[in-house]
Formats: sequence, structure tokens, C-alpha cells
Amino acid sequence: MGRRAAFLAAAGATAVLTAAGTLTAPATAAPTRAAACGDGSFQAEAVQNGGNWTARRGGSTVYTGTDMRAAVQAAVNSLTSGRTSKERVVVRGSGSISAGSRISLPSYTVLDVCGTINVTGSGSGDQAPVYSRGTRDVEVQNLKLTGTPLYGIFLRNVQNVVLGQIDMRLSRGLGIRIDNRGDTSQWTRNVRIDNVYVSGASSHAVETYGVDGITIGTVTARNVGESGLLLNQTINANVTKVDAENAGTGTGYAAFRMANRNGRVGSGYPTNIRVGEVIARGGGRGVFCVSESGGATINKVTISNTGNNSVLIENCYNVNLAAQSGTISGGGELRLAARSEFPNNKDITIQNLTVTNSAIRESPCGENTTFRNITRVNSSQTIC
Repeated sequence: MGRRAAFLAAAGATAVLTAAGTLTAPATAAPTRAAACGDGSFQAEAVQNGGNWTARRGGSTVYTGTDMRAAVQAAVNSLTSGRTSKERVVVRGSGSISAGSRISLPSYTVLDVCGTINVTGSGSGDQAPVYSRGTRDVEVQNLKLTGTPLYGIFLRNVQNVVLGQIDMRLSRGLGIRIDNRGDTSQWTRNVRIDNVYVSGASSHAVETYGVDGITIGTVTARNVGESGLLLNQTINANVTKVDAENAGTGTGYAAFRMANRNGRVGSGYPTNIRVGEVIARGGGRGVFCVSESGGATINKVTISNTGNNSVLIENCYNVNLAAQSGTISGGGELRLAARSEFPNNKDITIQNLTVTNSAIRESPCGENTTFRNITRVNSSQTIC
């Protein structure tokens, strides 16, 4: 390799040729600090001072009183009417709102909550402290939630949504629900969730239904009643990590579940659901694919001591489990199964797994099932 080629290899493909004809590597940018909650420009704010809240838009006060929800909603409502670019509201303080009420976000709204919302009491329907429906370009940068919501965040028939750093330590309800059930002829599209932590929810940590295009960083679920991450009828999903402990204990739910034709594009199942890693400790199942879902690759699994199946793949198509690596230890068996009302499993690949103190079973036989590079330690195997 010549000196010029060697320099390019060392510097990487981004090395540049200067006007003088010498090669230089680009300067390495200094690492940037993540913006703290509330930093940067904003158009309106709701600020707590003792037991009182004040909402302002510029020099104008739009609310004063003791009601956190009213203050935040007043700040949101003070943003430019009919806007076509995002405007931002910062909430500075903590307080309580009723489970039977909501903060509604219209299109082109950014909400940054620098404090904790505690949800109290009971309610019904689709109430949520953060709610948006039939909107576009909505963003929640930071949110900490406690208490008893029906839903922590509820988004329906939306487009271009970003959820940043979300922390929910609940005693009931569902963490985040994103769907298209207001108008099922239209997909909810282009959703991003960076990092969400949910504990204590009585239902799922995160659930989608009818979403086309979602990117998820990490879902961390602790002691939730049902699934850590549940994707229903969702396509074009990229998930970095699901990390669940005691998700769905005593149930058939799973750390990661796909259902209701999840991953089905038209009448087929091209690979369009991509999951980096699923971690499941205790709880119900580790991974569960059901009801004509598929088109999925899960690169890595670490599953231990689940009360139900470690993995259940039932009436699914084109699923690749542990494409890179995986371990299953204790708990229920890895099972490939089928219900009579749906076509049998097809094009399932199980590979690169070490299974310890458990079992592997396929019944009935699927079509084009592949087991490859499986290491069993004190574990039985019954496959076709």
C-alpha cells in the first residue's frame, strides 16, 4: 500500500485533499453536552412558584392560579394560531393533574416538562396527561410521570412525532399508546421514541397499533402488568433495545410482543421489523409473535426465568430469532406452535442460541423452519 493510500486507510473515507495537494484527516469534533431540560429558546412557559402557576407568552401572562394542567394548557394555547413550524412550551415545576383530564397538544407543538406530573384519581376513555390526536409535528422532549393515569401518553392518527426522554413510575395504566384507531384508513406515520422507562403500569409499557415507520431507542420496562413493547399492525420498525424485568408476570404477554398482522406489508412479510436486542428477566414470555405477524429479525436475545414460554412463535412468517447471538436460561420452553384459524408458521429461523435448563419444541411442523447453531445444556429438543 502506498503512502497516500495508507493515509487514506488510517484517516478513513472522510480524509480530504487540500488545495496544496496534501491529505489531511478532518478535525474531530468535541463531544457536545446533551441539552438540559428547559435550555434553549421557547415561545411560552408555565412556571411554578410555591403553590401557584403562571403561564406566559413573551411579556404576556395568559394564566395565573393553582392548577398545573390549566397553566400548561394555557401556555400551549397561547402559541401562534395556524402555525406551520414548531413552537415550544417549557414547563418549570411539578404538580398534580387528574386522571380524568388531559393536556392536548395541537400540531407543530414541542413540550418540555422540567419537573414531574403526578396523575391522581380515576377517569375513563382515552384521557392522558399528554394527548394528541389528528395532528402532525408534535414533540415531547422530556417528561417525568407518576401516579395513576389511564395512559401516560396517548397519540392517535398522528404524523412526525418525537418522544425524547420519557420516565414513568406508575401505579396503574398504560405507559405510551400510539395508534390510528380514530381513522384506520390512515396510518400513523413517522414516529421516533428515544428512551423510555416505565415501571408499575398495569398494562403495557409501550404499545403501537397501525403505525408505519417507527424508530425506538430503548424501552426499559420494570414490573409492568403486560408487555414491555407491543407492536400491533405496525410496519417499518427499528428498535435498538427492549429491556424488561417482570413484564407480564402470570400472563401470556411478553417483554417483546408482535400481534395482529404486525410486519405484514400488503399480502407479504418482507423483513421490515428490526430489533437489536431483547432482554427479558422473569415475567411472562420473553418474545411472542402471534396472529399472522412476522417480517422480523431480532439480532440478540437474553432471556432468563420466564414464567411462560421463553419464546413463542405462533402463526408467524419470516421471523429470524437470534440472528447474531442469544441465550435462554431456565423458564418456559422455546415453542413454535400454531392455531387452526390461521396459516401455519412459515420461514422461521432459530439460530445462534445457547439454551440452558429449558426445552425447544416445534408442534405442529411449520413450513421451511430452520434450526441452526443451537447449543443445548440440560435442555431437550423436539423439532421436525
